[in-house]
Amino acid sequence: MRLRFWIINVGILVLGALIGAWFLSPSSQDQVGAQDPLRGVMQARNLSLDDALAALRTYTPTGVPDEYILFASGGHSGHVLVIGLPSMRILKVLAVFAPESWQGYAVGHKETEDILKAGGKDITWGDVHHPALSETQGDYDGQFLFVNDKANGRVAVIDLRDFKTKQIVKNPLIYSNHCSAFVTPNTEYIAEAPQYSMPYPVGTYAPLEQYKERYRGPMTFWKFDRTKGRIVPDQSFAIELPPYWHDLCDAGKRVSYGWAFCNSFNTEMAVPNILQTKTPLEATTTRNEMDYLHVINWKAAEKLVQEGKYETVAGMKLIRLATAVQAGVLYLIPEPKSPHGVDVSPDGGYVVVAGKLDPHATVYSFQKI
Repeated sequence: MRLRFWIINVGILVLGALIGAWFLSPSSQDQVGAQDPLRGVMQARNLSLDDALAALRTYTPTGVPDEYILFASGGHSGHVLVIGLPSMRILKVLAVFAPESWQGYAVGHKETEDILKAGGKDITWGDVHHPALSETQGDYDGQFLFVNDKANGRVAVIDLRDFKTKQIVKNPLIYSNHCSAFVTPNTEYIAEAPQYSMPYPVGTYAPLEQYKERYRGPMTFWKFDRTKGRIVPDQSFAIELPPYWHDLCDAGKRVSYGWAFCNSFNTEMAVPNILQTKTPLEATTTRNEMDYLHVINWKAAEKLVQEGKYETVAGMKLIRLATAVQAGVLYLIPEPKSPHGVDVSPDGGYVVVAGKLDPHATVYSFQKI
């Protein structure tokens, strides 16, 4: 009995070794691949089941359209990337703030060269941030795309009927922008605010010692003509804001229609003075525990413009800070330190602010505001 048991166990071990050798041999893998191609590819490329499932979930066969389209800012390329979801394929590069020879954009083509030269100065590069789709009643309608040039204070209009840039406007009141472009619920206006405050208009000099008195951060509401698909500068206006720096913004909708909400930082109003204080600017702009959420009644501002309660600066209608405060156009509410991001809920009832140096998300009730 013991001899038989020993022989049986040895037989099992030998058989197991033979099977293992067959399974691990190249020829056996070829047989597995022939019988089960997916398993064969996984073995050949050392892929886990999760790897294979991830690839299958995003795979989009040739000729099958993606379910969604993503518009991604191209940063210092000056362009916008059109990306398919879930395939993540780059479907198109939208030329905006820089020449693009492959498409002939602003390269030997007068129409697009004129678009790029808008603002009276040849700027052939940009820093693209924050694409925003046009909206109808607070919902995306996919008709137009608006995008900013953070480095040069410009906003572009892209028509999504042919995916081409149609217009670029240069803001005469700011050097750079960040919280743009975002739209009001029916794309009445495209809002834009500067990242850094400055004296008016572009090109004006004031020493940093006069920062609190001479520097300001206006929010511009560019009027948009749906029929023509163009911004109308002479129907646009700006609201003067304190000399804080500005981050992202969003417009109210439904119950909060007519209002806009914009983050700010550097409410310390710090300026570069490292030679005197030995403290970097980044430290002096983040001393306070709270910054201010700007709450703006753009419908009330629109009425002030209609009543002529504005000044004209470099061709832009500008509601001065004191006028905005007195008319109930501007309010400031404490928000987390150095925020990055403000979003209004789909029903317009809540405003959510994301802290950056303060890792909290704060939710404001518009009813309480």
